[in-house]
Amino acid sequence: MAIVRNPIDWLGSWYRYRTRDDLIGHENSTHNVSFDEFVLEYCKGSPAPFAKVGSQSRFLRINDGEIGAQHLFQYEQWDKVITYLEERLAMTITLKQKNVSPKMDLQLSAAVASKLRDKRSDEFEVWDLAKR
Repeated sequence: MAIVRNPIDWLGSWYRYRTRDDLIGHENSTHNVSFDEFVLEYCKGSPAPFAKVGSQSRFLRINDGEIGAQHLFQYEQWDKVITYLEERLAMTITLKQKNVSPKMDLQLSAAVASKLRDKRSDEFEVWDLAKR
């Protein structure tokens, strides 16, 4: 089983996480970088360290390119995740939120969102597969 996040929200979480004051001056800091700049850098073949955050799609794929998880859920649908786990484990599950990135109002420009969908379509494909 795996949980995948909407690619824009996932990148937003990484962006916010890397704006922390304790990262100022570090190569991973996004302190003086706009969200659009961060996403454009992520779209490059070899992004700068501040935008090098990996790939949900690559993480989930096995050698032949298929998704390696039998059960794939969208991060935005925790009710389905919890129901699945409760049924499989025959127990009630209560989750607490931890490791939450700072709150920020992030808006991705339409042009950058379009470029992201074009350059990293595999990320959206995996997220769409989890809609079931």
